[in-house]
Amino acid sequence: MKHEQEAEIKTEIPLKHPNNSISPTFCVAMLKNGSTVKIEGRIEEFLQTIKESDFSWVNVQVDNLEEDSGKVAYLLGFTPSIISELVKQRFSGYEDLTTELSLLLPAVRVKALDVEVNKLIILIKNNIIVTIHGEHITRLVKFARYAVTFFKKVPKNLDDIDKISLVLVRILDENNERNFDGIRSIQEQGEEISKYLIETTGFRQQLGSDIYKMKHALISYLEALWASLDVIHYLRYGDAELVTDDPIILQKIGMLSTDLTRQISISEQMSSVLASGLEVLQSIYNNQLTQLNNRLSLLAVWMAVVGTAFIVPNTIATVFGTPVGEHVGWHTQLVIMLGTTLISVIFVYWFAKKRSLMPPKAD
Repeated sequence: MKHEQEAEIKTEIPLKHPNNSISPTFCVAMLKNGSTVKIEGRIEEFLQTIKESDFSWVNVQVDNLEEDSGKVAYLLGFTPSIISELVKQRFSGYEDLTTELSLLLPAVRVKALDVEVNKLIILIKNNIIVTIHGEHITRLVKFARYAVTFFKKVPKNLDDIDKISLVLVRILDENNERNFDGIRSIQEQGEEISKYLIETTGFRQQLGSDIYKMKHALISYLEALWASLDVIHYLRYGDAELVTDDPIILQKIGMLSTDLTRQISISEQMSSVLASGLEVLQSIYNNQLTQLNNRLSLLAVWMAVVGTAFIVPNTIATVFGTPVGEHVGWHTQLVIMLGTTLISVIFVYWFAKKRSLMPPKAD
């Protein structure tokens, strides 16, 4: 019955097998006879090698992490339920079943200001460590080129837990280093955005949108780093049965925590610089709005003056158009219209100045 279930699961896991020279599904093992091997292919092809190994690392790439990770865990001898709740977490997770340990870590990809946070699952049991991820994570495939050399450098006189812990630290370090590349991409985009701040014209609308995108990218990136730091904190004291308590190896885990803290500090500094940029942008917009209000105020005052210059003589002319005008000569009418118009215009202008309706002159 068990063999039938395994056969059914094998056919259901859609593993990736590109035609290039490096397969994303592989097994690196240190055999008990002291030799190191790397096998690429399907999971069932690794099982015999795993049994004959002193310690091993299996990397599996799947199409759907939530659906296929439990099947992969079952084929490799893990309890599928150990990751059923883990994959539902947003960025990070930690599950310790004493004899089995599972971790969920964020794997960050940054393209321009688009931050994509993928999930990386790590399973540990006895002398085997398993990494499961989707197709967008290629960092472990690249690291696999040097995994055989790394396995050879692991001291053979260490306990199994110490050996697996060293492999775990190396995988965590590789994931962190690739995550740290994201801040470089965000910094490059920040340099492109900062040059807009010295532009006196144009780019203003684009600048506001780009600064918002950069702020959102920094927040997403910081969330991923904090999530990674949470998982490292679970490991750095060696409380789990499957994690070493060797002080030298634990010091390596502590160094990972220090690196993450430094990257978080750099990201927060960038956030502060970005906040300063937003203040500068706000000052630019406020200055533009003030200039516009001043122009509108000046226009309103002169419209009032011009309106007075037309309304007053028009009103007097209307009065002179009545029988009253028959008793006033046209010379007198002209003097009255010109005099009242001049007096009215001067009065309106003086009133606007008195009430501070005239905008201040620009320096």
